[in-house]
Amino acid sequence: MIRNKSIQEFERAQSRIPGGVNSPVRAFKSVGLPPVLIDHAKGSRIYDIDGNEYIDYVSTWGPAILGHAREEIVEAIKKAAEKGTSFGAPTVMETEMAQLIIDMMPAVDMVRMVNSGTEATMSAIRLARAFTGRDMIIKFEGNYHGHADSFLIQAGSGAMTLGVPNSPGVTKATASETLTAPYNDLKAVETLFENYPNQIAAIIVEPVAANMGLVLPQPGFLEGLRKITADHNALLIFDEVITGFRLGAGGAQEYYNINPDLTTMGKIIGGGLPVGAYGGRKDIMEMLAPAGPVYQAGTLSGNPLAMAAGFTALKILKDHPEIYRTMAEKAIMLADGIRENIRSTGISAQITQLGSLMTLFFNDSKEITSFADAAKSDTKLYAAYFKEALENGIYLAPSQFECAFVSDAHTTEDIERTIAANKKALEILSTKN
Repeated sequence: MIRNKSIQEFERAQSRIPGGVNSPVRAFKSVGLPPVLIDHAKGSRIYDIDGNEYIDYVSTWGPAILGHAREEIVEAIKKAAEKGTSFGAPTVMETEMAQLIIDMMPAVDMVRMVNSGTEATMSAIRLARAFTGRDMIIKFEGNYHGHADSFLIQAGSGAMTLGVPNSPGVTKATASETLTAPYNDLKAVETLFENYPNQIAAIIVEPVAANMGLVLPQPGFLEGLRKITADHNALLIFDEVITGFRLGAGGAQEYYNINPDLTTMGKIIGGGLPVGAYGGRKDIMEMLAPAGPVYQAGTLSGNPLAMAAGFTALKILKDHPEIYRTMAEKAIMLADGIRENIRSTGISAQITQLGSLMTLFFNDSKEITSFADAAKSDTKLYAAYFKEALENGIYLAPSQFECAFVSDAHTTEDIERTIAANKKALEILSTKN
């Protein structure tokens, strides 16, 4: 494929934007290519500024669960925009949006809208510290909770891709209040509570890790976290920025039947527009200003365009639960096809899939259950695979440590074409290794 315009525009961007992008992974640095600049998207397809078409599995990193430019969502945004794009004042739609989230998420009694997943997680740990009167939090290696200082310690996603999991600018004092444990290791969590008695405010966890590639919770892990936090009067925070409304209408907490104390959300709840939210038990949430003493504010929080888009997306998902079944069926079809291609080509790889999420790891570990396991993946082989897939019209995440997202808009034909492209790419790679 010819991508001269993308190359030229990226060169121009680099003199105006740090690294040429507004979020690091978009630079394609870990796959050794200049990025593709997108012109427009529709359904399961995206189109670059050179006119190339791709089947999209990035899905805006998750929000495009209903496909790109879904008619109902576009219409809702248009109608909202005609009334005004921002007010900085309460609207009825904010209450309607809050009620819909409360109806769908089992552990959410009240919810506060913000503008990003990072803002949601940052605010949730502030609230947890205030509620418990404690300072420390526990996060898991390879879990990514946004770019707030407290979280850029053994982080996943882009930090893992770029090899800088501990970012410069994060102070030693901040780092000292964040404890880390291996994902799926309950014993390590118990040891931290023993070593820091009555000092840990909360555990924050991706209930299904999706920022070091897709890594599933082992049986009993989430249940164990719920018990440990309850035993030590600490809070359990589920970061459902990715899994929320993705694994099902009620997120991972419904899927695994575990109620956290606080839940952070983003991506899907904006219908493709910038948004975040956090919610949970009423007694905790009522500590937020102006009801309580914990301060958090935002000029664009509850923005009417985002509320209209997000409400429309969530209402479709709530009213049509069959969407989750059909997405999972397509994801299983794709994962099974790729597994067969792995067997036939003899390439060292494995695929993890749950619902509409999946990751192809170029990794010969018996099972990937932690950051340490995921980190053994062959990133150079993934980069070569990414290039072959892109040339065959398949747009994947430009990082080994991300998920592929199947949407409601993907068709059986899309899946079949992707399996064929995957086989072609693996066959090419197997002859080079």
